[in-house]
Amino acid sequence: MRTIFIGDIVGRPGRKAAIKILPELKQKYSPDLILANAENISHGRGISEESINELTKAGINFFTSGNHIYAQPAILPKLEDKKFPVIRPANFPPGNPGRGYQVIETAKMQQVLIINLMGRVFMRHNYDCPFRTLDQILNEHKTIPLNAIIVDFHGEATSEKTAFAKYADGRVTAVFGTHTHVATADAQIFDQGTSYISDVGMVGVKDSIIGCTKEPIIRGFLTQMPFKYEIPEGPSIFGAVYIETDDNTKKTEKIEQIIQTIE
Repeated sequence: MRTIFIGDIVGRPGRKAAIKILPELKQKYSPDLILANAENISHGRGISEESINELTKAGINFFTSGNHIYAQPAILPKLEDKKFPVIRPANFPPGNPGRGYQVIETAKMQQVLIINLMGRVFMRHNYDCPFRTLDQILNEHKTIPLNAIIVDFHGEATSEKTAFAKYADGRVTAVFGTHTHVATADAQIFDQGTSYISDVGMVGVKDSIIGCTKEPIIRGFLTQMPFKYEIPEGPSIFGAVYIETDDNTKKTEKIEQIIQTIE
């Protein structure tokens, strides 16, 4: 199976960049599955049904998210719809809107379990343990025939992400880190066949700070006063990874980092 996972898409510039590059990526890689982290697609914070539909029409099959998933209240009812292609972190408190994992099927009838988890290091809220949550989810699916298991680990600390991926090595196909919007240079395949990268990066304006206008953020650091995040315009950076996996063993055979500038 061929899979492309796209990092955090930030605002309208990020959506435009993803839509622009997707035809090229489809031609080059012929992916069976395209995934993306969508928690910042609506004005840089949260998601909207309109934006999800826009990116689905462009070819993205399914979306993960993170700590900003509830930023746009209008989306909450849609998160309960299993036909709506968005999941939220599975280690959120029980009873929260949405679901944290889902089995989806590709056009080639491949069964893929997508799992979304939140890291806890340096995060504001007290989430359940992502390590034990993974164990619970895998136990629930141990009798279900799957061709791949892909985890989006949304967190701040590379140490936590790496520890989690090592913990999951051989039990999942891939662990892709998101949230920091800064691509890391550690795309690799572990000994037991799990592919990993600490952070896929973002799809957003290149001359920015994590996809947002620079000046308010710099001023916030200087003054320690609150500020509003704004989304600039300009050429965008596109961060993603491509993997090839064995449908029978669920192991990764190839991983390639994709970083391009989109005018």
